[in-house]
Amino acid sequence: MPNPKHLLQGTLFLSLLLQAVCKSTIEPCSNSDSCNALLGYTLYTDLKVSEVASLFQIDPIALLTANAIDISYPDVEHHILPSKLFLKIPISCSCVDGIRKSVATNYKTRPSDTLSSIADSVYGGLVSSDQLSEANSIPDPSVLDVGQNLVVPLPCTCFNGSDNSLPAIYLSYVVRPVDSLAAIAARYFTTLTDLMNVNAMGSTAINDGDILAVPIPGNDLMLAFLSFSFFSLQFIISVQFLTLSLSLSLSRVAACASSFPKSASDFGLLVPNGSYAITAGHCVQCSCGPRNLNLYCMPASLAVSCSSMQCKGSNLMLGNVTVQQTSGGCNVTSCNYDGIVNGTIATMLSPSLQPRCPGLQEFPPLVAPPTTVAKDTVFGPAPAPLFDGAGPTSSISSVVPSTGLPGFSPANGPISGISSGASATCSLVKPLPTLAYALVILLVKFMIPVAL
Repeated sequence: MPNPKHLLQGTLFLSLLLQAVCKSTIEPCSNSDSCNALLGYTLYTDLKVSEVASLFQIDPIALLTANAIDISYPDVEHHILPSKLFLKIPISCSCVDGIRKSVATNYKTRPSDTLSSIADSVYGGLVSSDQLSEANSIPDPSVLDVGQNLVVPLPCTCFNGSDNSLPAIYLSYVVRPVDSLAAIAARYFTTLTDLMNVNAMGSTAINDGDILAVPIPGNDLMLAFLSFSFFSLQFIISVQFLTLSLSLSLSRVAACASSFPKSASDFGLLVPNGSYAITAGHCVQCSCGPRNLNLYCMPASLAVSCSSMQCKGSNLMLGNVTVQQTSGGCNVTSCNYDGIVNGTIATMLSPSLQPRCPGLQEFPPLVAPPTTVAKDTVFGPAPAPLFDGAGPTSSISSVVPSTGLPGFSPANGPISGISSGASATCSLVKPLPTLAYALVILLVKFMIPVAL
């Protein structure tokens, strides 16, 4: 007869060993600089725009513009967003205790709250209960006072605001059970190699609850246009005619970087291609794309009480451009935004000679405030790989770099580390896959004679 005690102990040990080990990309730092970053957040219930903004202590308008949602709708800050909607949350990423993270978010506890429910549900796995307990010096996680103000440390990365020498902003993405690294890479128009380098991964294995740093090359709304240089044919068939339209998409692009002086309060502003950012106290709206990486700023539609936006020595206002065709090219003069310095909007007159005169300024498309979550919503996280019997879905790059040693980052990857991830059940370390498999085999060999 097998010893029930031995079988129970072996089963528990095996279940713990096989349990998904969550991990999060950590970027070491040693300075006081901060950067713009994004959090990938899925609403756990229906929430107003202002409620989501309050949850992360950010500006509601900044939340809307980061997701290219039209802010001209009446009372848009009180619009109710549907549960399960995926949003990009703009945050400031700081250097705290030698690593990159955001500590600007606070949460006031409610009667039904536990550290686990706050971490896993309210904040969608972006923080763990252990991290909440440590950040707030809570000796007994089971004792939580109603109305207690908690610091919520949130994951973020900067990596010098670049990816492969191109401006980029990084999204902290919580892996779901249906995700694969290939699907995430394809979803955000990057490669397996890039994701593995950024996250210092030695293999493509990911688990539910892992938090990955994903370089954002462009807004989800522009996926049809921000792919890899190719032609697409679109056939529109009606009863009377057949229309063939040929559209040329752009090459893969990154983000629009600002060049404001360090004295500017919005120094280092980065805007992902295909989206917007609001700055200067709602006075200035900046956009990126869709056809170039030049940051374009103009007076915001919400501007009420703002300092002058006229460029000195001219009659041009912020965002104005004049062109004059000459035999040697096109003289272009623009009034550009140069940050907000000491509460004053700084502008700069920029003359240049270009080969040809530019056309009208194009803007990334806006969407109406969403009311439902479609299956293939543009705000949705990375889709699960589809299987049609022909094999797994491949990403942009089918070549997976090998380091020869599982668990170690590929060569030339960024300096980062793997630490604790999203839920209370996550381990603090990332074990080597081969070691885990070896322990499983040894455990099975141990349990067989016990069972007999």
